[in-house]
Amino acid sequence: MTTPGPLGATLNTTGAEAVAAAAELEELGYATLWLPGGQGSNLPLIAEVIHGTAKIPVASGILPVDRVPPADVARAYADLPAGRFVVGLGGAHGPRPLATLNDYLDELDDTVPASARILSALGPKMLELARDRASGAYPYLVTTDYVASAREILGAGRQLVVLLNVVAETDAAAARETVRAGSLRFLAGVPGYANNFRRMGFTDSDVTDLSDRLVDGVTVWGDFDTVVARLREYRAAGADQVVVPAGDLPRAWWPRLAEALG
Repeated sequence: MTTPGPLGATLNTTGAEAVAAAAELEELGYATLWLPGGQGSNLPLIAEVIHGTAKIPVASGILPVDRVPPADVARAYADLPAGRFVVGLGGAHGPRPLATLNDYLDELDDTVPASARILSALGPKMLELARDRASGAYPYLVTTDYVASAREILGAGRQLVVLLNVVAETDAAAARETVRAGSLRFLAGVPGYANNFRRMGFTDSDVTDLSDRLVDGVTVWGDFDTVVARLREYRAAGADQVVVPAGDLPRAWWPRLAEALG
């Protein structure tokens, strides 16, 4: 992965709507598009978006390695224009996640170079794997302190791209409820995320109850200026790129974020 620009975006749509939004974000100057993989393969959508845009890198964020065969990834990478497809990998939540990802990467070594791969890494050992066998790491639901510590593990030569939960809401109770009703509740029950919350200093009670402290620590919410200030904090802590959920934000914010952070 070449050095990413400071601002990326995720999209939560498919088909022509996704392509149109991607083209708009590219025109506004966003550096990377990250297309969520969910529980399956989004390789067809990635190809559609790449062919519908001019030059912006499009990343899988994240392809689950327990569901998408490495041969499918290698084939897609070979078929798409050079430098356009960033292979984001993760989802190894079984008993041997490091071994699972290592084996998967072994299968890709001859077809997808480490420079074109990025891992959904959270814990120290997974960050080391991202440093040693990929271009860097793509963590989610993390604090600025975590970003600083992850930067130390990755070193200056690897990319740290941070996906952020951003809520355009100034009322604290409403913002926190929006976060709790989203992916946080599910991910807090996933061992890798729960363990990382504890590593970041949150208590078992914080994780179980989805406390205000936890929500505020791993979420960016507020008015536009507050959101921009928080995103800049993540950049200052060591993130090469911050990624915002474009589809969940007011459309009027898209050009303003690109101007403020691009």
